[in-house]
Amino acid sequence: MSIQQLSVFLENQPGKLFEMTAVLAENKIDIRALSLAETTDFGIARLIVDDAAKAASVLRSGDFIASGTDVLAFAVPNEPGGLHNLLAKFNAAQVNIEYMYAFLGNEDKKNAYMIFRVTDTPAAEAALTALGLKPLSEQEIRTI
Repeated sequence: MSIQQLSVFLENQPGKLFEMTAVLAENKIDIRALSLAETTDFGIARLIVDDAAKAASVLRSGDFIASGTDVLAFAVPNEPGGLHNLLAKFNAAQVNIEYMYAFLGNEDKKNAYMIFRVTDTPAAEAALTALGLKPLSEQEIRTI
């Protein structure tokens, strides 16, 4: 099942990331994963949070441009070849990965967790599930 990722556009200026995290902190929204990409004029913060709808609302109220995107999340064994073995299934299913990023959970460090933005999320989810992979749910992301 897909999870909701927020993409927040930030001016490429000192303090803008701080302002965004302040809005989230003030509203008690937990950032579970984050990726930051930049260009000359702006950055894009990609976030997995504990409440995407609330986060989008408070960010927009704070004059941030925030949009939601469906992404897939998978646990990856924290061992040599763990990511390679997962990507072998993506390759077998001919799933195109647009971008990905990782985060660690609070558990015993046996897994890393990968967020994938793919070309066609529903088709990728169906193909990967048919190969035995189980995407993480938003509830599972909240508890790891």
